[in-house]
Amino acid sequence: MSSSRSITLRARSEEDFDMLFQLSGDLCTWEERNAESPAPLNRLAYKARLAHAETDGSAKSACFVIDVDGTAVGSVSLFDFDELARHAEVGISLVADARGKGIGTAAVSQVVEFAFVRCNLRRVHLQVIGSNLGAIRAYEKAGFVIEGRQRQHAWVRGKYEDILVMGILRSE
Repeated sequence: MSSSRSITLRARSEEDFDMLFQLSGDLCTWEERNAESPAPLNRLAYKARLAHAETDGSAKSACFVIDVDGTAVGSVSLFDFDELARHAEVGISLVADARGKGIGTAAVSQVVEFAFVRCNLRRVHLQVIGSNLGAIRAYEKAGFVIEGRQRQHAWVRGKYEDILVMGILRSE
């Protein structure tokens, strides 16, 4: 990754809709982001889903757009906050052109810093398909360690796959 690249996290804007819609329908990574069977989603239905997520106050989350030099290339979120135990889960999705370039590692590192410094969390965790070696390496570079394995836990592109649970603890 070029050190001159500016990778930032920011709030979603109307201009990000096309990129987010593209991500939502990416069948190459569908099972890694959804527990439901792959199905096409039209623009109107996706816009309604985004609007519902913004107005639904039942679950705390922190959602960011990943911006590289002024271009939106993905999203990263903290969700399933546990206020008592002080932890949350992180999820990330990048457009195909942004994968494998260190952008995900930088974005995950930034959201983890946000979680620890701004949200006062003690732990951040995630789930990743066992065969997604690029993502596993990126998470390890960001400081995550493998904490467990759920064997044959996900149906991915025609076969069962293991899910790895990874986590990072705030250092004292």
